[in-house]
Amino acid sequence: MGLGSLASRVVKPSSRLLTSQNPRNLLHFRPIFSTTELHNADASAAAQPQADPAPPPPPPRTPLAGARVHFSSPEDAIEVFVDGYPVKVPKGMTVLQACEIAGVDIPRFCYHSRLSIAGNCRMCLVEVEKSPKPVASCAMPALPGMKIKTDTPLAKKAREGVMEFLLMNHPLDCPICDQGGECDLQDQSMAFGSDRGRFTDVKRSVVDKNLGPLVKTVMTRCIQCTRCVRFATEVAGVQDLGMLGRGSGEEIGTYVEKLMTSELSGNVIDICPVGALTSKPFAFKARNWELKGTETIDVTDAVGSNIRIDSRGPEVMRIVPRLNEDINEEWISDKTRFCYDGLKRQRLNDPMIRGADGRFKAVSWRDALALVAEAAHQVKPEEVVGIAGKLSDAESMIALKDLLNRLGSNNVWCEGNGPQPNADLRSGYIMNTGITGLEKADVFLLIGTQPRVEAAMINARIRKTVRATQAKVGYVGPPAELNYDHQHLGTGPQTLVDIVEGRHPFCSILKNAKNPAIIVGAGLFERKDKDAIFSVVENIAKQNNVVRPDWNGYNVLLLNASQAAALDLGLVPESVTSIESAKFVYLMGADDVELEKVPKDAFVVYQGHHGDRGVYRANVILPAAAFSEKEGTYENTEGCAQQTLPAVPTVGDARDDWKIIRALSEVAGLQLPYDSLGAIRSRIKTVAPNLLQVDEREAATFSASIKPESTQKMDMADFGSPIENFYMTDSITRASKIMAQCSALLSKK
Repeated sequence: MGLGSLASRVVKPSSRLLTSQNPRNLLHFRPIFSTTELHNADASAAAQPQADPAPPPPPPRTPLAGARVHFSSPEDAIEVFVDGYPVKVPKGMTVLQACEIAGVDIPRFCYHSRLSIAGNCRMCLVEVEKSPKPVASCAMPALPGMKIKTDTPLAKKAREGVMEFLLMNHPLDCPICDQGGECDLQDQSMAFGSDRGRFTDVKRSVVDKNLGPLVKTVMTRCIQCTRCVRFATEVAGVQDLGMLGRGSGEEIGTYVEKLMTSELSGNVIDICPVGALTSKPFAFKARNWELKGTETIDVTDAVGSNIRIDSRGPEVMRIVPRLNEDINEEWISDKTRFCYDGLKRQRLNDPMIRGADGRFKAVSWRDALALVAEAAHQVKPEEVVGIAGKLSDAESMIALKDLLNRLGSNNVWCEGNGPQPNADLRSGYIMNTGITGLEKADVFLLIGTQPRVEAAMINARIRKTVRATQAKVGYVGPPAELNYDHQHLGTGPQTLVDIVEGRHPFCSILKNAKNPAIIVGAGLFERKDKDAIFSVVENIAKQNNVVRPDWNGYNVLLLNASQAAALDLGLVPESVTSIESAKFVYLMGADDVELEKVPKDAFVVYQGHHGDRGVYRANVILPAAAFSEKEGTYENTEGCAQQTLPAVPTVGDARDDWKIIRALSEVAGLQLPYDSLGAIRSRIKTVAPNLLQVDEREAATFSASIKPESTQKMDMADFGSPIENFYMTDSITRASKIMAQCSALLSKK
């Protein structure tokens, strides 16, 4: 074979190789081109393509729901990767929380940020590199360098499988379920579930439980997330709910047939992710997209819980909590949540005058104000008395004080502050620690106060602290059902004397405390020997280092929404016995005054929004707006000023409180110098500027240590309970049918 034939065989491969069916046998030819420029080494280097630049860093992501992360020290930070995005989180944080900081929404049913981790719904499955199977992100701690993948096919398939199991026994109740439109199961099955299910057997059903007049149960809808069980046990402090049975017979219920007796029971409605626990009074009333939400505050106690009033037209349909970490977190008491039906019952619509026959007849505003002005001018200035009620706002109280001052009287005060309130030092009537500051305390001394009925949200904070840090609690007062471990030290002032003299066993606990907190109940304001009692309490505070530059543990827990603002504005009567010699009494929503002390011939004006106790003694009724119908400023027990906003229109011919007083001053020829909210707030600024710093807590400047010691003699009578019925404390709650049902069941308990 010649060289020519060999060369031809190399250049032209055999047809057998070219036509082979096996692709591996195919010969591939790559043409090679060369240019004169590439013969030069420098030119060759210049002609090479440049390396790709480093990819830009991913854009910053917004954490979900305002999630914030705080590092106590840089060593505590670890870095994890969520879908390739690096994020720094503190040690001990879970994978789910890291995903939230990275701006990734992980579906969940059982996980709740304020409850312990259960990890039993399995909806939060994610893929973690080097893990053989999906992990539950709510229960898995984040580790350094962990690579988390939330949108892989494996994670999606796992979630679809979990959702299919959850829907297997869930009834198709959405058209008749009150949770429809705000249901986590609806939203997450739409976002993360499959488009079909394979279950064709008969669904199981569960018997409904009777938890009382507030919470409606449809337990067939329950998905066993156990949020309600954990809330009742951990936050509310009642062992009422639990998990019964196993397997397909597993259900939530009470161990024995009983009602849920907690003052926070309504919060299980908010945390239930499905329609198993809903509001019984709100059942079948409205859908959430029909309602108008108004962000405002609660006035049924002195905490000032942040709420949202949902209304439809002129009617308040429901009240739900609003998140505020500094005051109520995301819980509210049952009284706050369910008193709203009292806003439409026993309301005062028109101005009325009592006739000679003792019956009221409706008149015009002109006639009613003219009669009141005439009566006010017919008495001596020292015989004029004004009393602000529990629900009065700061604007109306300053107007009432200004009007009485122009009439020549200074006998004006607020319900609950006692006959001789001490308004000189602000630290003597507010919660100096602050509501969030209570979580730093390691010893509590409760004196004459039962926080569980006086301020349920303060009680929840104390319980949270006791559970988290094993803080010690000492209680002085009548026997009470506190839902945390405490020592009942005594029932009256004698116990305080023993503590201040160092004879009581609790003294050593107070001495060794790092941050002791004393909480005094405002019910003591009504005692005649209150100055002596407060003097002893201040001595206890001095002895045990309760007030220091870095810590002020001396607190007064107020009862009513108007008390703090009234004392800030100086509503202090000149005479202790002024009401017994009064000839003209102006009640501005005051219903719990001892009206039997008022002389028979006195002229009584009742200005308020409900036909409550004060109406029976009134000669003239002036209808006013409730807190849900006006804009007003309230100061809570820690000294934080907040404002209500009108959610619904006023009823009938009612007017705002300050507007009525302003109109009366003009009819009486003593015109007050303000015509608008802005003008009246300018007047408040001259007296108590802290009331205009909305949503900011103004701390007291001076402590009670500069106050001189009292020489008053102490009465050794036991402390009483200022609130007999938690569910009925003011004119709105007394008019509520729901609160009446709760009260009836409470008395049977």
